[in-house]
Parts: sequence; structure tokens; C-alpha cells
Amino acid sequence: MADPAIPLWEVFIRSRSGLAHRHVGSVHAADVTMALQNARDVYTRRGEGLSIWVVPSNAITASDPADKDMMFEPTGSKIYRHPTFYDVPDEVGHM
Repeated sequence: MADPAIPLWEVFIRSRSGLAHRHVGSVHAADVTMALQNARDVYTRRGEGLSIWVVPSNAITASDPADKDMMFEPTGSKIYRHPTFYDVPDEVGHM
């Protein structure tokens, strides 16, 4: 078990140019330099990483899944964001 005095860092890896960083896991480290090194050693052993982000876990704020109706309901009233009422010509085929 990790020492609670050593901060937890969330690790994000970008595997190729043009792709978004993806959360791959967490590491414990005393500082940002060690967090980057630990992330590299743990999550890019096979050379799959192009870029690594490490973020202190306590710096991340997340919404509560129980609040999803309040957080995401306003988008339901903006029908222009959903392309369901557009007519797609038959010539276009599969989109």
C-alpha cells in the first residue's frame, strides 16, 4: 500500500500525433518529475507513448453521476445540436 503522504497523480498518454490524450491510470510520486518518470516506466514500456500528462489527483474536479439530469438536460432542448431532423438525400448513401 502506498504512503498516504506521497501524492497520487493521474496519468494521460497520447499514443500518436493527432490523437487525444487518454487516461491510462495513476501513479504515486513525491513531485512532478518523479510522476513523469513513474508514468513513463509503468505505462509506456512498449514505446506506445508520444506524450505524457500527469495531473495531481486532488486537482481534478468531477461531476456527480447522480446529477446527470441537471448537468446534461439543457442540451436536450437545443435540437439544432442533433442532426435528427435533416433530410439526407439518397445519393449520399451511408454517412
